[in-house]
Amino acid sequence: MSILDALRPPAGVRVLVTAGGSGIGAGVAHAFRQAGARVHVCDIDRGALDRMATASPEITVSMADAAVPADVDRVFDDVQGALGGLDVLVSNVGIAGPTGPIESLQRADWERTVDVNLNSQFYFAQRAVPLLRQSGANPCLIAMSSVAGRLGYALRTPYAATKWAIVGLMKSLAVELGPHGIRVNAILPGTVEGERMDGVIGARAAAAGMSVEDMRREYLQKISLRRMVTVDDIAAMALFLASPAARNVSGQAISVDGNLEYL
Repeated sequence: MSILDALRPPAGVRVLVTAGGSGIGAGVAHAFRQAGARVHVCDIDRGALDRMATASPEITVSMADAAVPADVDRVFDDVQGALGGLDVLVSNVGIAGPTGPIESLQRADWERTVDVNLNSQFYFAQRAVPLLRQSGANPCLIAMSSVAGRLGYALRTPYAATKWAIVGLMKSLAVELGPHGIRVNAILPGTVEGERMDGVIGARAAAAGMSVEDMRREYLQKISLRRMVTVDDIAAMALFLASPAARNVSGQAISVDGNLEYL
């Protein structure tokens, strides 16, 4: 195999992307499909799944709340039916969680953030590992963390705590599963271009009495490369981590953030 051939996952590799109906998950799902993979996605948003099915009918879908174990079990029933096994899990589910000082946070908001961002990683990994052990196609698990999994994030403690925990889970699973030939890595996206980020910048600008342009410049000042990342940047990293070129890359928390210096 040439180096260029090694830089893409083998054709027909079986991939599950959680929260794959929109955003980063959809970008990752489409990238794998374009690379010749067989892809299944799950999402809690029925509308997003319908749009995915219309845009890419080759991608099979399941509706599920990733924080509910019974829903996760149904996803894996669907994966077995649609793909007949699994070679790559991209565990991408996540929510922003509440914003505010620790003393003002509601317990229910904390628990929901932990359920969605962290417990879902456990539920999917627990079900995926037996299938990955049966794979002969360079099996791997890719956990989606965040730059908030390597930096402190004031007023966003539930989100940051779960994203740091995902890195710990990933590093532990890399040690545990390495002897079985299963690689485990985490991607830590930074500030991602798109409508969601535009909304965040607009809201923060209004709250601070600043122009949107000044607030955007303030965000970019935190990034060494002075630019945001794109969904395609993150999808490209996922493709690399699932490729033969990354066969000795495991236990790594890889930032795709332009070197975001602080939050």
